[in-house]
Amino acid sequence: MYKFLANTIFLGKDIISLTECHSTNDLAMERVKAKVAAEGSIIISEKQTKGRGQRGNQWQSEAGKNLTFSIILRPDFLDPTEQFDMNIAVSLAIWEVLNDYANGLKVKWPNDLYHESEGKIGGILIENSIGSRGIDFSVIGIGLNINQKDFAISGASSLYNLSGLEFDRWEVFKLLIQALEKKYMMLKKGGREFLRASYIQNLYQFGELKSYEDGEKFLGRITGITQEGKLIIEKENGTKNHYGFKEVTFL
Repeated sequence: MYKFLANTIFLGKDIISLTECHSTNDLAMERVKAKVAAEGSIIISEKQTKGRGQRGNQWQSEAGKNLTFSIILRPDFLDPTEQFDMNIAVSLAIWEVLNDYANGLKVKWPNDLYHESEGKIGGILIENSIGSRGIDFSVIGIGLNINQKDFAISGASSLYNLSGLEFDRWEVFKLLIQALEKKYMMLKKGGREFLRASYIQNLYQFGELKSYEDGEKFLGRITGITQEGKLIIEKENGTKNHYGFKEVTFL
């Protein structure tokens, strides 16, 4: 189904297409460790038996309905303290493409594609290999619900459920890869502040007074992110707290 992409500079020139695997991220990282990973290589699978999300959360996807793939990049221009900038670039690229198909999508911190009334339609898992000079390789795992109609868990949805339309996954995939390469090159050429501003502008619940929990329930507003990617929430009393992943819950 998937062949090399002609409309990119380097991304997707080498595509490994599988019917089934345990995890595309694991396979990509194995190639990195074996030193056979070319930058821009992509591993895509119709089904993952052990797909993972952030912090080991399991990612479930109906075979043949969605997009689950991993990209190998070499962002040696990024310092390890700037890892979240990659998350920003990838999230924005995906949001940019999918929002053309289904309006109302937002980036839910740190890296979900989310619709307020329908729920999560995609997620990102980035795993980095750190060397003595910085980030040697990044494996970008992406799972997107495209044509799946029914979900075993609540709070999940798809482009089909949002639009009522069935999509050509290859066409969506091509647009995603082109957008990802564009945002990656923008990051590489020094466009971090522009990308960061765009990310914050499209954050789910940004600037809205909403309920959260960090051990106790509270009302607050998302005001931004730190350089390291922590979420900044201003509470009603004016104090600003910085939260890492799983340190705060959206209610």
